[in-house]
Amino acid sequence: MTSPEDAASALKRARRIVIKIGSALLVDGKLAALREEWLRSVCADIAELRKAGTEVVVVSSGAIALARHQLGLTSRRLRLEEKQALASVGQIGLAQSWSLALGEHGMPAAQLLLTPDDTENRERHLNARATLQTLLGLGCIPVINENDAIATGEIRFGDNDRLAARVAQMVEADFLILLSDIDGLYTADPRTTPDARHIPTVNHLTDEIMAMGGEPPPGYSSGGMRTKLLAARIATRAGADMIIAAGQRNHPLRRLTDGGLCTRFLAQSDAGSARKRWIASSLRPKGRLLIDAGAESALKGGASLLPAGVTGMDGDFARGDLVQICTTQGLTVGAGLVEYSSQETALLLGHRSEDMEALIGYRGRDVLIHRDDLVLETH
Repeated sequence: MTSPEDAASALKRARRIVIKIGSALLVDGKLAALREEWLRSVCADIAELRKAGTEVVVVSSGAIALARHQLGLTSRRLRLEEKQALASVGQIGLAQSWSLALGEHGMPAAQLLLTPDDTENRERHLNARATLQTLLGLGCIPVINENDAIATGEIRFGDNDRLAARVAQMVEADFLILLSDIDGLYTADPRTTPDARHIPTVNHLTDEIMAMGGEPPPGYSSGGMRTKLLAARIATRAGADMIIAAGQRNHPLRRLTDGGLCTRFLAQSDAGSARKRWIASSLRPKGRLLIDAGAESALKGGASLLPAGVTGMDGDFARGDLVQICTTQGLTVGAGLVEYSSQETALLLGHRSEDMEALIGYRGRDVLIHRDDLVLETH
């Protein structure tokens, strides 16, 4: 089993790292203020990484938590419109704090606010990636947060762990580091189970590993181990290693490169093309196709998905949208970009490819999902 020192060595060789920092680390709940000394220590760590040749992107929470304290709204549950208003207030102070702390080391900060559609829509994903690549090339430190001021409850990521994983996929990072209040994954919650065992390395995200995630903790944070495991699924499928490490003490990144305790989730050895990485890490499929055993076997053999093997569907999707591919028992087989709308697909189900033109009135591709636009689950 790999030791934490192996993770430290790999981090030192990393070309590009995404670091996610949650509200509970940035904002001191008792003092109702930003943890300025801690933030300066993180920026000093980032400066050390940059000096060693590693590019760094930060995904930072904290805007709503800062504004709650600033405006005195700490004692009750917030409505969505109040969260959006607080985000617009807190984001100013949060960005300023990062800019000042990074500026002490001569590193310009660049603020980006993202919504789910910025990563789910292929064109906007590519535009955001180009912006990030340019900023990194200019020596800037991009500081990213979800655009809470305009996101709705239905479309928001819901946690910055998965946002960070999508960003890691977007910039083709070698590592995603989730700084947390816990030093990694345990076989059970160590706060309630004294004999819980720390897991230093996760080679594959099995059902057993995923079951170790629990419900998000109470308070301002929307995270929890469950969302971190979902982030690991996205990041590792995109070709990035992911680390969960404790971040409460000063210089948390330096502690990691010095061999501090953590859990490292290993990237898949074959992450595929950038297009397939984007497909694999998508958060919001527009529909679902149910396939028979013959189609499942053909897909695993490298074939495209033909209409003859599809037994059912649900959802409202257009050509080019991402859909899930499932067995008739509901097990997810993969995902892909569909060649026909949901209305056309409904007409094609179960038919042979040579019948497609007669059924929909025009000649298109003779597959529902081409193998180049298809990513299969790994179990």
